[in-house]
Amino acid sequence: MIEYEIQANTRRCALTGRDLKPGEKFYSVLLDVAGKFERKDYSSQAWQGPPANAFSFWAGRIPLADENRRPPIDDEMLMDCFQRLEGASEPDRVNFRYVLALLLMRRKRLKFEEALHEGDHEILQLRCARTGAQYRIVNPRLIEAEMAAVQEEVFKVLGWQ
Repeated sequence: MIEYEIQANTRRCALTGRDLKPGEKFYSVLLDVAGKFERKDYSSQAWQGPPANAFSFWAGRIPLADENRRPPIDDEMLMDCFQRLEGASEPDRVNFRYVLALLLMRRKRLKFEEALHEGDHEILQLRCARTGAQYRIVNPRLIEAEMAAVQEEVFKVLGWQ
């Protein structure tokens, strides 16, 4: 089993080298480089879409210095929601579950094991860090606008908006 560590936000644009300012929107990309995840952050001005070899990408915003922090994330609530969506085939639910899986991976609750190809679908094999339970997640290959919309929906569920 391989465990992947994902670096924190660099707060620097990978393309221009410019520091990202508080309040500024940015994009992050995960690339699979020789079996390790490599994170690159981009300013919204330099963003030209995810590279062809991107494993995943998302949008964010550099927090303001005086900005209130988001409430803590309830990992158990996320896992419960994630598990309840298992077997769902509706596109909105598949997309929502995929974004939850990415968030749970970022929080180190789920661990990436491998990517499988079944027909024209990519399936992510994940393992729960606490229980060892294995999960298969369909990668819906969301485009940028779709990813942003699903992230917004997940953040609403979390009470972040």
